[in-house]
Amino acid sequence: MENKRLFTVRGMVFTAIMAAAICITAPLSIPMPTAVPLSLATLAVYLAGALLGKVKGSAAVAVYILLGLVGLPVFSGFMGGPAVLFGATGGYIIGYLPCAFITGAFSESFGGKPLALVVGMTLGTLLLYIIGTVWFMVFTGSDIMSALMVCVVPFLVGDVLKVTAAAAVSVSLRKKILLFYENNEK
Repeated sequence: MENKRLFTVRGMVFTAIMAAAICITAPLSIPMPTAVPLSLATLAVYLAGALLGKVKGSAAVAVYILLGLVGLPVFSGFMGGPAVLFGATGGYIIGYLPCAFITGAFSESFGGKPLALVVGMTLGTLLLYIIGTVWFMVFTGSDIMSALMVCVVPFLVGDVLKVTAAAAVSVSLRKKILLFYENNEK
C-alpha cells in the first residue's frame, strides 16, 4: 500500500493559496440593510472544499478564521478580531468550516462530478445557514422567522449563483490539480 502523507509541501501550498483566496474575497462585501453583508467568501469556501477535499479545504478555512481572529482585516468589510468572530454574524464565519468539509467530502467521494459538487455545496450551505442563523438568534434574541428573513432569504439567489459558478469552475480545476499531484508526488 502506498504511504500518503496528509500534508505534503504541495498540499500546504494549495491550502495556503485557498486560504489567501478566502482572505481576498471575504472582505469585498456589499453592506445589506440586514445585519449580514453580501460577500464572495462562500464562493472561495466552496472552491476550497471542492478543489482540496474535506481536510485541506477545511484547513484553508481554519487558517482564514484564525487570521481574522488575531485581527487581520479578512472578514467582511475589511474587519477582523474576536469581536467580529464572536458577534451576531460570527456563526456564519464558523459555518464555513462544515461547509468546506461537506463540499470536500462530496468532491472526494464522487470524483468531483458536477451534480455531486452542487449537492455537497448545497448541503454545506444549509449547515452554514443553520449554524449562522441559530447563532444570530441566540445573540440577538430574534425569532426564527425574523432571523430567516434577515439572514437567509436575501442571500438565496446569490448562493445559488455561487454554487453554480463554483461547481463549474471546480470540475475543470480539480482535474488539473489532481494531475499536478499525480505527476509530481512520485
